[in-house]
Amino acid sequence: MKKIFFLLLSFAAFSEVKLPSLVSNGMVLQRDMPVKIWGWANPGEKVNVTFKGKKIRAIGDSKGNWACTLPATPAGGPYEITINEKSVKDVLFGDVWLCAGQSNMVINMERVKEKYPADIASANNPQIRNFFIPTAISKVEVRSDLPASSWLPVTPENVLQMGAVSYFFARDLYAKYQVPIGIINSSVGGTPIESWISEAGLKEFPAYVKDTSRLSPPSVIAKKSTDRGLTEKWANPAYVPKGWKRFSIPGFWEDQGLRDLNGVVWFRREIEIPLSLAGLPAKLFMGRIVDADQVFVNGEQVGNITYQYPPRRYNVKSGLLKAGKNLIVIRVTNTAGKGGFVPDKPYELIVGDQTVDLQGDWNYKVGEVFPPIVEKPAPSNFTPTALYNAMIAPFTTYSLKGFVWYQGETNVWKPEVYQQLLPALAKDWRAQFQQPELPFLYVQLPGFQDRTMLPAESNMAVLRDGQLKSLSIPRSGMAVTLDLGEWNDIHPLAKKPIGERLALAARKLANGENIVSSGPIYESNQIEGNRIRIRFRETGSGLSINKTDEDELMQFAIAGKDKKFVWAKAIIERNTVVVWSDEITEPMYVRYAWADNPEGANLINVEGLPASPFRTDN
Repeated sequence: MKKIFFLLLSFAAFSEVKLPSLVSNGMVLQRDMPVKIWGWANPGEKVNVTFKGKKIRAIGDSKGNWACTLPATPAGGPYEITINEKSVKDVLFGDVWLCAGQSNMVINMERVKEKYPADIASANNPQIRNFFIPTAISKVEVRSDLPASSWLPVTPENVLQMGAVSYFFARDLYAKYQVPIGIINSSVGGTPIESWISEAGLKEFPAYVKDTSRLSPPSVIAKKSTDRGLTEKWANPAYVPKGWKRFSIPGFWEDQGLRDLNGVVWFRREIEIPLSLAGLPAKLFMGRIVDADQVFVNGEQVGNITYQYPPRRYNVKSGLLKAGKNLIVIRVTNTAGKGGFVPDKPYELIVGDQTVDLQGDWNYKVGEVFPPIVEKPAPSNFTPTALYNAMIAPFTTYSLKGFVWYQGETNVWKPEVYQQLLPALAKDWRAQFQQPELPFLYVQLPGFQDRTMLPAESNMAVLRDGQLKSLSIPRSGMAVTLDLGEWNDIHPLAKKPIGERLALAARKLANGENIVSSGPIYESNQIEGNRIRIRFRETGSGLSINKTDEDELMQFAIAGKDKKFVWAKAIIERNTVVVWSDEITEPMYVRYAWADNPEGANLINVEGLPASPFRTDN
């Protein structure tokens, strides 16, 4: 009997309460409402939670789950919460926002440090805290916990890893309300919206629920050949080049003599460095490269990136550059589409106070040609529910202030259904978090891709239209970002105004408005003879024209009943816009900024915020 007794004591001594990843030092809990603390223990084990001198008891259920509720607490802290033998320290109460989506929500302050150096240097606010969730995928199983991570306060060092949009959003709200802000960033690049919705939330979309990729086998890819550049050491300054061809950087190799090539191409160029700069550290900017690259200076690798989107900004250490000729070699790997160097980006070497322009003539040679892919699978993160299961479901017990969503690029290839999927996401998350009134803020996609010179159809425009119409979601807010895009980069660097426009929408909702936009949005139209008058909401102090490029309104198109659109004249009249064309005598429809990249669209309000694209022909 004594032996059994000591075994029980020994078991109890080693059975520690386990806490979820979010319930950890430095966490921010939602103010002014009861909040749950939860975790795992042995079935039947007693759990004592002590907060502000009061003890709350819980007990592990048959599966070992336990939960308790802390009383509503005003903004403030720091507090300490003890849970049996564990202690959670430095806990603040404030406003907690879930920021989610794809890569534009992931992109951190380090990525935009050249654009916002002063903002990074001044980022020192322990009242703003960030919890970034590492990527996790679960095609079928609904996970119980998140991957390991931690709450980090904003400092000049920590902020570099914080999402840029979410930081500027949080900073703006803190400046307004002076309460702690907690950001939970759950985002994965290149992911579709259906991956973020639960199976219950997709019940109205049976094709997604039945998606066979949830149980698909791995792909079969043909065996690769060998890269001659590696075996023959083309990056070595001792290598003597033979058979290299001329290439102009920036540019893509499909446009310069290499048709339909997926593989590895090497580039090389010699530059002269004066004696006065020899040995100094340098910064090498190689724009943006499609897809992966390795960069060598005088035979030594100075950097590499494995995918196309980040800017190439590499440090050249002291002592590597020498007086006279220096060799730069770049190994570029591409598996689909055009490989090479994206135009309209910086290509230069900065040494001391001098800049060496790296645009222009280089030489290239093909190192490897990839055989065709035998079977191309859908990535796991494209699977419906896979990201919800692993990166949202584990913390639906956590109380929030609201949601911020920045996603859509991956759904551009099938944009029509987005108008149904975005409200489905909002409805699903509100239900899963059991907070049906939570604000739902989202970003309307900015301009991207080549400019079209005639009115045309556009998948990107259809998706933006779906985002506009999703303002039918109660307590929703949309940040219009049409003016913040870059034609050659799906990840524009202007993240600060996006965060601030989202914060503006949050403040409007907090003031009692139900559906808001950061800029003017289409409301109605009226045909007046050969003209159509357009009315708007969210006009602020009134409609205006951004005259940076043109003094008159641009990107308006008009059509008759045949829906053949032509460019139109447009003027602001009594806070409406009147649209017409001499080519259309009986107009019926108007479109504004209807393109992938409607460069020149310049309808704004007096406050400088752009109007959303719209159409009246649907």
